[in-house]
Amino acid sequence: MIENLETLVTLSKTGTMMEASTELKISQSAVSKRIAALERYYDRKLVERHGRRVVFTHHGTRLVERVNPLLSELRSVFLEDRALHQGRIILGVSEAILASWGPRLFSTVRERLPGVELELHAQRSPVVLDRLRSGEYMVGICTGSADADTDLVSEIVRQEPMVIIPSGLQPLDYKVGEALDVITIESRSGAWASIEEDMSRLHLHRAVSLESFFAVAQMAIAGFGHGLVPAGVAGTLGVDQRHLIPLSAEGLTRPVRFVARKSMFARNLVRSFYAEVSTLAAAL
Repeated sequence: MIENLETLVTLSKTGTMMEASTELKISQSAVSKRIAALERYYDRKLVERHGRRVVFTHHGTRLVERVNPLLSELRSVFLEDRALHQGRIILGVSEAILASWGPRLFSTVRERLPGVELELHAQRSPVVLDRLRSGEYMVGICTGSADADTDLVSEIVRQEPMVIIPSGLQPLDYKVGEALDVITIESRSGAWASIEEDMSRLHLHRAVSLESFFAVAQMAIAGFGHGLVPAGVAGTLGVDQRHLIPLSAEGLTRPVRFVARKSMFARNLVRSFYAEVSTLAAAL
């Protein structure tokens, strides 16, 4: 029964049988059979097909709303009982962090906490938060504002400087505060909400948006426009600091947050991990 309910919740998030099967690593036929089993059990139609997508009925929506918190708690208990007992922390990390300065930080943490095993997953920040809430991850290192995350413990461990990569790495006659069109991250990212206001204050206009800071940086390097990216992304791609226009002195940074469910953050192993991460991240 729990398998079937988890399938229903996953389908509500993905919207298609194919995406749900990919997420769950089972066949589309298995997804359909599990949903059909729930409909027989509850004697209610839970989903309706509209082309390739599915639409939840009133009964299906109500069932997802009721079981989702219960499944999250079950996953959380499972993590606490098994992973923490083994000294393992299941960690979701923003892709741009794990592709830049994150591995160096986690390597040092592992040296300082030799009894801790890290299981790392690279995701976009909104996905990290969703999987924390669902109980799939124990801890998240992600970006963005914490204002909407009142159900989670969220501590800022670093303010990562933002920089402008001039188009084609050519000299740019520009003073911070002047109007400038830039390529930068798209609105659904975790970082956008935390940099949008300061960009406006500094008269930086997002002319083009992309789904990845690394894609933004590569487009800027190739001459498609000026790119606004975290300093760690520019550094990872080997952009000489002499080419960069730093913006942290003007207050344009992206906050990096340590996030966990409240019950998980209270555990000694997670608090020890947080202490090391916050100390090392602040010193970067």
